[in-house]
Amino acid sequence: MAARVLMPKGSDTMTEGKVLKWLKREGEKVSSGDAVVEIETDKVDMEVETTANGILRQILVKEGEVVPVGQLLGVIGAPNEDIASFVKSSEAPPVAAGHSSEETHSAPPAKPTPQPVAVGAPSIPPPPTTARGAQPVAASSPSAIPAPPPAAAPRGSGRRVLASPLARRVAKDKGVDISALAGTGPGGRIVREDVDRAVTVGVPVPAEGVHAPPMPRPAYVPGGPEFTDEPLSSMRKIIATRLAQSLGPVPHFYLTIEVDMRRAMELRQSANNLNPELKLTYNDIILKACAAALRSHPDANASFNGESIRTHNRIHIGIAVPVDGGGLITPVIHDCDQKSLEQVSREAKDLVARARNRKLAQNEYTGGTFSVSNLGMMGIDQFSAIINPPEGAILAVGAVVEKPVVVDHRVEIGHRCRMTLSCDHRVIDGATGAKFLQTLQSILENPVYLAF
Repeated sequence: MAARVLMPKGSDTMTEGKVLKWLKREGEKVSSGDAVVEIETDKVDMEVETTANGILRQILVKEGEVVPVGQLLGVIGAPNEDIASFVKSSEAPPVAAGHSSEETHSAPPAKPTPQPVAVGAPSIPPPPTTARGAQPVAASSPSAIPAPPPAAAPRGSGRRVLASPLARRVAKDKGVDISALAGTGPGGRIVREDVDRAVTVGVPVPAEGVHAPPMPRPAYVPGGPEFTDEPLSSMRKIIATRLAQSLGPVPHFYLTIEVDMRRAMELRQSANNLNPELKLTYNDIILKACAAALRSHPDANASFNGESIRTHNRIHIGIAVPVDGGGLITPVIHDCDQKSLEQVSREAKDLVARARNRKLAQNEYTGGTFSVSNLGMMGIDQFSAIINPPEGAILAVGAVVEKPVVVDHRVEIGHRCRMTLSCDHRVIDGATGAKFLQTLQSILENPVYLAF
């Protein structure tokens, strides 16, 4: 009996998805468990598996099209089976597909809690998948020290090329040597836009060891188009919606404090000297310090809940991460206060690496109670992040900079970092936020507290 391939519903709030690539072609044989089509949800790119055996008889939605959840994408059936009436029928027979290849359970997922994303960007509804066999990708978590992205690998060098899976696939389809490109994504990663640019304007291969800056757009030609409109991705649509829901209704106020990071810097250097594989970052230390400060100030680990204020007894801290191709996501370190600094560092690296490739499982980016957005690695000294409902606060972290400071009536060179706490005034009063920042400052200026 014929079976449908449907656009899966990733969450209670997901309304549409985009067909990225058909992995099977019309007339091709498919078996139960085969990945049939790759789709883009508001959080991740995922493959849709079939639970039927037969032939992919008809593809109804082309690559690049955005369709509502539940819409028929294709039909699987026997070679000579009549599917005309079946395609027109509104009654869905046994579903051939519509679940992620990462699913491990047949039970429906729990309703997710909206989560914030980087630089105060809003939460994005998750797909109903859990990771199966997800492998961590080697990459470091955000740090307060800016590092230039690596140059493109020279041809034949054997060096691993940092590129998103989508960029690799597009490069292969279009015959582009991906090792010759310089990436403009996070950490120098090659993204689809880099491949498309190589096809249209060409990209010279940089000399070995020389960083190639991002290729500029072609100059405006008189008589040519004055602008280019690009459709919003699923992730960007949700970001736009949630930002409007946050900054308007939520009464924000901001508190900024400057922290002496000298001892935190010494801790980082000592830890990395003892264990070079750890690669402890400022961001790791700040995440752990925030968890410790929230344990002392539970009123800052709270959210507005309509007719009540919900104070969370567990501390789940989100890390704002930009993803390839644009957009933001916030992987969450659950029970951050219960983990050692080394555990926080290793988990953060793993989550950030997989977040950049949109390979997180649902439970890895939901349930956060407080978030940290760090733009210090991009040279930003200070900024204010937008709160993402239902959370009550988000911490914006700037760069650690050298500057002259007065210590005991003497001018010295200090290492300072400015941090701004955005608070929902319905949940957190000014004094509550200030006390939290004072405790955070004390911990970072005396990081021995993190050992207890």
